[in-house]
Amino acid sequence: MIQTLSDLRRLFRAARVLARHDALIPGEYAAQLPPSLKFARFVFGGRKRDREGPPGARLALAFESLGPAYIKLGQVLATRPDIIGAETATALECLQDRLPPFPTEVARAEIAQAFGRSPETLFAVFREPIAAASIAQVHLAETSDEVPRRVAVKVLRPGIEAEFARDISAFACAARIIEGISSEGRRLRAGAVVDTLAQSVAIELDLRMEAAAASELAERTGQDGNFRVPEVDWQRTAQRVLTTEWIEGTPLRDPAMLEAAGHDPKRVAVLLIRAFLTQALRDGFFHADMHPGNLFVDGDGRLVAVDFGIMGRLDHAMRRFMAETLGGFLARDYRRVAQVHYDAGFVPRTHDIELFAQALRAIGEPIFGRGARDVSMANLLQQLFDTTRRFDMKLQPQLVLLQKTMVVVEGVARGLDSDFDIWEASRPVVERWMLDHVGPQAQLRDAAEGVTALGRLARDLPQILRNAESLSTMLAEGGLRLHPDTARQISEAQLARTRYVRIAIWISAAALTVLAAGAL
Repeated sequence: MIQTLSDLRRLFRAARVLARHDALIPGEYAAQLPPSLKFARFVFGGRKRDREGPPGARLALAFESLGPAYIKLGQVLATRPDIIGAETATALECLQDRLPPFPTEVARAEIAQAFGRSPETLFAVFREPIAAASIAQVHLAETSDEVPRRVAVKVLRPGIEAEFARDISAFACAARIIEGISSEGRRLRAGAVVDTLAQSVAIELDLRMEAAAASELAERTGQDGNFRVPEVDWQRTAQRVLTTEWIEGTPLRDPAMLEAAGHDPKRVAVLLIRAFLTQALRDGFFHADMHPGNLFVDGDGRLVAVDFGIMGRLDHAMRRFMAETLGGFLARDYRRVAQVHYDAGFVPRTHDIELFAQALRAIGEPIFGRGARDVSMANLLQQLFDTTRRFDMKLQPQLVLLQKTMVVVEGVARGLDSDFDIWEASRPVVERWMLDHVGPQAQLRDAAEGVTALGRLARDLPQILRNAESLSTMLAEGGLRLHPDTARQISEAQLARTRYVRIAIWISAAALTVLAAGAL
């Protein structure tokens, strides 16, 4: 009860801030509001404020003023245009995750507590913060090794865990209320949004997880000559402190600065898109926060990424879906794109596939025959969201983060090259993956694996036949007897099987029948 009252008090305070920005119940929609919402708008004071900018921009400003948890909430909502609409989602992508730094002496105290010793034993030089965000800030330092190394030291804000816990508790309270009084809130699963936020924050508040993400990405991309990841200093990394090598490079935010440093911005734009797609398609593990502040070009012309707090993963099935979808659009084969959606089970087969292909053609055709600068990936993705939703396709969590990251990456690339063509830049990566995983070589490899599996089946056939004889005996004596736990596990496994697994089982059964007949 006390916790609920505390949550409601925090929600009321947040509502007042949102109302001051006319972002709680925007005035643009006042005429269409029912009397109850008009009264709520009156109570919170939204009607007293002048409106500056569109509703989405005002919401972003309000979230920034409310602090770290609301900034993170805005970032999560930016991936859910199905909930807040395309314009608002786009506006929230521009949230400024910057806060005033906390004192350097406080950062030193945090380091001392994290490692149980004086910061001077770890760092010979520890400078003032060079960047500060809602969760942590970064310092330039030099290690105390015999041969000092320049490093970037990221330190969590004091008390940030408790602050997030209070706000997320309030968010969960709001979600319960929304789902309790609104069928639309239940359909959109407001509680699931809060759960996603809580999981994301839990990872970001443990800097060892970020270090592990950086280490994994470095391992996966180690052979890529045009991309690299800063090395993690594990001896100076803990839950609240992350130390990595210092990157000497030119930031991507300024094309003129890149040119002055001897780099071709157009080449860098292509490197960026191909690095991102290679991570997503080949590795299934990608940097999901590729804004200009996190990207540099080093002296060797390699793209360098920093800040690994937000990462995305794609399983093999989702990577294949993405590659075939992109490949289908590139080839203007909309029937194939539609079939991919149906095969993945994303669009119910109650819908006419030809009609769905026609809807996809309406998305894809306007892209071709237009200049690269006239094609917006953001608009294209929103049309795809709208179209697939009309055909009862639910947003796929793995793809949402990928799609949003692609929009950001394309925006950075266009900032470097106003005529950038994302389709042509993407084509070699997509086609390479398709050849490796869908083309003739992949089919031969899959066939070889199938033959190997069949060979194992033939090898084990005598034991299988003995088991069959035992089974026949059990049936003759009154039926098949299973331990209750075994029966439960079989039942659960049967429910969990996908259509493709069931097909594989039938194929195996047919092969067994053929082999058994040959053996007899």
